[in-house]
Amino acid sequence: MTVQDYDVLSRCHPAVNFLFFAAAIVLTVVLFHPAYLLVSLLCGGAYYAVLRRARCIKTLGFLLIAMVLVAAVNPLFNTLGETTLFTLFGRPYTWQALCYGGCAGMMFAAVSLWFLCGGIVMTSDKFTSLFGAVIPAISLVLVMVLRLIPAYWRKGKQIAGARKCIGRSGAGSRREKIQGGMDVLMSLSGWALEGSVITADSMRCRGYGAPGKRTSFQIYRFTGRDRFITGLILAALAAAIYAAAGGSARAAFIPAIAIAKAAGFRPILGLASYAALLLIPTFYSIREAILWHSLRSKI
Repeated sequence: MTVQDYDVLSRCHPAVNFLFFAAAIVLTVVLFHPAYLLVSLLCGGAYYAVLRRARCIKTLGFLLIAMVLVAAVNPLFNTLGETTLFTLFGRPYTWQALCYGGCAGMMFAAVSLWFLCGGIVMTSDKFTSLFGAVIPAISLVLVMVLRLIPAYWRKGKQIAGARKCIGRSGAGSRREKIQGGMDVLMSLSGWALEGSVITADSMRCRGYGAPGKRTSFQIYRFTGRDRFITGLILAALAAAIYAAAGGSARAAFIPAIAIAKAAGFRPILGLASYAALLLIPTFYSIREAILWHSLRSKI
């Protein structure tokens, strides 16, 4: 079963995918307010769970640990703040720096989740289809770079598994482990060089570098569903920006904590529209899953 089988956003036009993830990531970085960051973190985690199912647990656990570490380590470097909790190595460990680190950790985890979701939904063919005609060289380079680390990671695991099957897992002393790791790295480097030559030959045969304008075949069409979801995204985005522009997302931590209260029309509108924006793909995926099981039960 592919992602497209149970995720509605994955079946939308690449422009809709790009608009949603660009809005989610940019707003997560810009709106440095605890409530907004928490909403982004929860919505990103929910959508990542929809996309990855049970395989999301390890990643979510890692991001939770990273978030706690960022919050705990920040006061060690940033000693500003008027409330000192205790002194460590002669440096004050302040409450304001700890709160700032907590928000920074939430932002890191939320942005990471949205990038992970975007990497699953925004496939290389969608990226090339969206930007290939405008910036063909840059779009191709970005696609190749974005797939580099996952492809190397998968191939490295395959090489290590093959070596383990022939009794050369690299287990034993530290020297044997280092030697085993170097052997895997050498094999991976050879595979990468061979792949680059094959890719270059394939690109040359497909017309890359040839004079004249290249044409491309578009398999994506902007349907009525795409227009409707785009309208939802733009409406929720406009409402969130309107509320944030009025100061409802303002937050300061140094030297004293000053956070805009989530009370009144604008703050409630901002949080509600922000949550509605980020929950669009999760809502549609859950709605379609419920509808599918309901129809299947009637057969």
